[in-house]
Amino acid sequence: MRMFLLSASVIAVVISSAAYAQVGPADAPATSAQTTPRSSQNPVDAADPNAVPGDTGAADIVITAERRSTSLQRTGVAASVLTGEDLIRKSVNTVEQLQFSTPSLTVNTSGQANSFNIRGIGKSEISSSVGVGVVTYRDGVATFPGYFQTEPYYDIQSVEVLRGPQGTFAGGNATGGAVFITETNPTFDRVKGFATVQYGNYNQLKSQGAINIPLTDTLAIRLATNLEKRDSFFDVTGPWSGNPGNLNAISGRASLLWQPDTHLRLLVKGDYNKINYGGFPNTPAYFGSAAAPTLNTSDPFAVTSNAGLSGQDEFGRISANLSYTFDSGLMLRSISGYQKGTTQEELDADGTSTASNTFQDFANEKIFSQEFNIVSPDTGRFTWLIGGFYQHDKYDFPVGNGYVSIAATGVLRSLRIEGTNPHTALAGFGQVGYKLTDALQVTLGGRWSRTTSRNDVNYPIQLNLGGPTNVPVTLVQHDFNANKNVDGKIALNWTVDASNFVYAFVASGTKAGGLNGANLFGATPRGFDPEKVTDYELGWKSTLLGGHLRTQLGGYYNSYKNFQVTIVDPATPNYTSIFNVPNTTKLYGFEASAQGSFDRLLFDFSTSLSHSSVGQFFARDPRLATTGVCNATTGPATAGCIDLGGRRQSYSPKFTVSAGAQYAIPVAAGFTLTPRLDYAHISSVWATLFQKKALGDYLVDRNIFNAQLTLDNGTWSIAGFSTNLNDQHYIGSLNGIRRLAAPPRQYGIRASTKF
Repeated sequence: MRMFLLSASVIAVVISSAAYAQVGPADAPATSAQTTPRSSQNPVDAADPNAVPGDTGAADIVITAERRSTSLQRTGVAASVLTGEDLIRKSVNTVEQLQFSTPSLTVNTSGQANSFNIRGIGKSEISSSVGVGVVTYRDGVATFPGYFQTEPYYDIQSVEVLRGPQGTFAGGNATGGAVFITETNPTFDRVKGFATVQYGNYNQLKSQGAINIPLTDTLAIRLATNLEKRDSFFDVTGPWSGNPGNLNAISGRASLLWQPDTHLRLLVKGDYNKINYGGFPNTPAYFGSAAAPTLNTSDPFAVTSNAGLSGQDEFGRISANLSYTFDSGLMLRSISGYQKGTTQEELDADGTSTASNTFQDFANEKIFSQEFNIVSPDTGRFTWLIGGFYQHDKYDFPVGNGYVSIAATGVLRSLRIEGTNPHTALAGFGQVGYKLTDALQVTLGGRWSRTTSRNDVNYPIQLNLGGPTNVPVTLVQHDFNANKNVDGKIALNWTVDASNFVYAFVASGTKAGGLNGANLFGATPRGFDPEKVTDYELGWKSTLLGGHLRTQLGGYYNSYKNFQVTIVDPATPNYTSIFNVPNTTKLYGFEASAQGSFDRLLFDFSTSLSHSSVGQFFARDPRLATTGVCNATTGPATAGCIDLGGRRQSYSPKFTVSAGAQYAIPVAAGFTLTPRLDYAHISSVWATLFQKKALGDYLVDRNIFNAQLTLDNGTWSIAGFSTNLNDQHYIGSLNGIRRLAAPPRQYGIRASTKF
């Protein structure tokens, strides 16, 4: 897959030359259209000084990301929480669809990799050399960093999206934010489960199911699965026509919970996914040369020429969460994870039907991680948490596999990558809170971390120096890079009254540095430094109308140092490397969200306004001629050496908004008919910092409508649904000169039952 190959920046030579309720019954999707009122199972804690008397609204929004369960309305963090029911209601099936339900979040899929950003911070370069600024966790385990992210959402308990630096209370260091996914756990109460089958256009056939089995009073298992087949979205014609883009996916999960007493708890889960994408058809962003381009304005799903395409990810994860809670409430916890993934992809680098400029690769990734926590009791004025984290992430490029480019002309005819690219992360972190008064709390947090990156790889290449045959050459790289960082957080939390909570904090986060690949032109490979983000934030959360309405408002200002970008190397103009922007990048904005629950009416709303300004630096556009001097710090500014200072971050929309509403209509004894409509708008973005419309850099607004109509009797349901109801055909991301289309309108019918 191209993501692995980009760990060697040599590849660029060819490119440049060519929450709305507390966790609910996720095992009962048949009731997903119904409201979740507060009941005896979700009571207001009478001992809670912030409880609202007479509250009969929706159950409290609970967040668990900080390694303890707290009310979102009284936690000093900007976050969105979706339950398993919310995911069904809002048609969120994958990480890409999460952006239409969460403010300030964008996900841009580039084949089998994606760029995941919150507030413009995260990952913008599709490369295994570049870390992620948004860490995704599954059941407490930090998952693959930016890849294998197409793992479907099924049998999910909740998804928590935290915005801003997150590193003083959990494993990985995060500059932009973190996503905590909790899969539904086994329970001891009874045998229960659900089954769902779905059929839609493009001959989509999808089925999901889960069963919970209590083996004893202290031991239970849960089994879940997800199967999906779908025809391609694309109409591909030409010499390489066929059915590229057909989807065939299978996923399964087994969970075991052992809890012999009130002190000891062991939760073990195993996940397996095999997803065959059939390749990713694409179209070029422009025709002709970059110096005299003709913008491609055709339908991105009409593909007239592509080389042979294929793509498959097979990956799995085993996690173990072991905890012991003393009578005092003190908890010791261990979170262990092992993950392995294998990826294969053949893609067309320029959207033509010839065999030139193609990528072919086969690579493996293995991750081992271990986290330890000691968590204080929640009672008393003083609370604290300390922890340690270690992760070893290794990319393996087997001999005979890797990147291949066969050009009709030019010196470089083919290139491969063979070897290993391991990364490690070691950290210690902690967070303490002290109540100065019953209403005022101060929180301090800190993190020390050390990250390493190593390249032990060979680059077999074929050169044509004008003779009758190609000349084989092998470049060898053995390089090592290490960085140490200290991050922290100081926060003030003020419970104004039973309905209002205000917080303010300053927090920092770091994204690891790394290594560029071997340079074909003799320059010493360069490392790049870690990114550092300092976030200043102020927020206000209210619980109104007896708990029926909850609001969250917040503003932030980020100072972003050493922003990592891929630019043409000043020392070797035909070669690109990952560099740090020498001056500070600034980002600031405002976010607002609300959730309402009024008997049969549910609604939600979120919006964000943001501004970003990249620190001054100079670079050449790799799509254009790259001769001459262009120093990243001093320029000088010319037509070819562009001053990029002050430009908006790539894939950073100025404005986002999402809104959804549903109303349950009684139609007969025990039956409800629930229409639901969701709308999301993500304003236009630039796909590169060069911001050239003629080269396809400008990606238009996204306006997405989703709709459902559900008939439900509490045990079974049948629903008609549509995503992207208005069938907007838009470019989801730009990768090199390739346009990659986002999903078109999909619709169908879904039947579910629970037992």
